[in-house]
Amino acid sequence: MEKLLSGKHILLVEDEVVFRSLLDNFLSALGAVVTLADDGMHSLEILSRSLPDLIICDLAMPRMDGIKLVEHLRSKGNSLPILVISATENMSDIAHVLRLGVQDVLLKPVKDLARLREAVFECLYPSMFTSKVEEDEQLFQDWDALVSDPQAAAKLLKQLQPPVQQTMANCRINYRQLTMAEQPGLVLDVAALSERDLAFYCLDVTRAGDNGVMAALLLRAMFNGLLQEQLSGQGQRLPELGGLLKQVNLLLRQANLKGQFPLLVGYYHQGLKNLLLVSAGLNSTLNINAHQIQLSNGVPLGTMGSTHLNQISQRCDAWQCQVWGTGGRLRLMLSTD
Repeated sequence: MEKLLSGKHILLVEDEVVFRSLLDNFLSALGAVVTLADDGMHSLEILSRSLPDLIICDLAMPRMDGIKLVEHLRSKGNSLPILVISATENMSDIAHVLRLGVQDVLLKPVKDLARLREAVFECLYPSMFTSKVEEDEQLFQDWDALVSDPQAAAKLLKQLQPPVQQTMANCRINYRQLTMAEQPGLVLDVAALSERDLAFYCLDVTRAGDNGVMAALLLRAMFNGLLQEQLSGQGQRLPELGGLLKQVNLLLRQANLKGQFPLLVGYYHQGLKNLLLVSAGLNSTLNINAHQIQLSNGVPLGTMGSTHLNQISQRCDAWQCQVWGTGGRLRLMLSTD
């Protein structure tokens, strides 16, 4: 049986010996030819002789760190796919390398090897995956231009809204939205994480001016990766959404996006029939059969350094969630029938 990465050459740039050995063994077992470098300067020496199919690199390294390595490669017009694996807690560093065009960022410790394998495949075989990867790359390439052109940012955000009806993770999803005029109000995104689970969020962009739109674009690009990290760090299957919102709050601060950002995040596992909802500043009600549950709105992200939110967990195979705030009203519906 042919190994999945047979014929692929991967340059692994990592100064931590034990982790480098773990990645080397994992990638080699999948069939890849792996070349090792212990910092950015060493990797440039290797790249001067041959070009790999993929670079996997850390951010914190001696002599030349990962950020300087990525900056150097991109400034020279080198468009090789790059996967960053780092223990950084600085979300602005992550946003920076994504703007430079790296394909994905994983956070150490990497506890979910299936997620690592998926990230490597997405980098090597981008045509096999959804267009969202291309959308995110384009977003960060155009980030500076969008910051200086709020109208273009708002137009892009509107174009990225999901279809009103779709099927994902073996669930049927549709939504209805009422916003004010043509201005962005409540911004929704829904994404499948696997064949059995999906996640969504609703962000009210009206209370932070132009920063609200930029926060929505940043969240769209970062949300799936942040949630995958929450899932990989959990002993059980369900993520801890409170931790996710803390990460988003920190990301907004480090991106210097000031204002109030009311946000509701949801996660649904089709196999377990379990819905999680957490709100930081948006009003919402959850309808399951004839029962209605009110979710307190909490405090919008960006209001203070810490997060103050409310969460509920319910078992159900069909539900409706109504969300409202300054930016309008939205109803999201899901069924597994």
